[in-house]
Amino acid sequence: MLNTRKFQLSELEHVAKDILENATSKTILFYGEMGSGKTTLIKTLVKTLGSNEDVSSPTFSIVNEYSVVDGLVYHFDFYRLNDEEEAYNFGIEDYLESGAWLFIEWPDQVKNILANETCNRIYIESLDATTRALKFLTN
Repeated sequence: MLNTRKFQLSELEHVAKDILENATSKTILFYGEMGSGKTTLIKTLVKTLGSNEDVSSPTFSIVNEYSVVDGLVYHFDFYRLNDEEEAYNFGIEDYLESGAWLFIEWPDQVKNILANETCNRIYIESLDATTRALKFLTN
């Protein structure tokens, strides 16, 4: 587990490396207010895993897929999900069983589906325009 820490956005690459080195699961849940930096952190994580793809928020598509050195990353944004049934309709079980990295924003929208999953959790808070507080919990 990484302790709660404050960091500058200029340190994001170092923070991403620390997260990946300490992750105990390839499923990471991201918590934080809108604009706190969840997607920005995920962009850096995907890049750190070796992708050269343009990473963007899957707010409207629900899930984006990225190729990385050792496989795939699926980036979910469940903010616009109306209920868990929608997640079942697009096949969330297949993603959970894929063995790929899963980065999930707004996981509370599917908390019952994730209840039995082993997940790491990241809580991120914007302190000012360039400073974030991050808490990374492993299982």
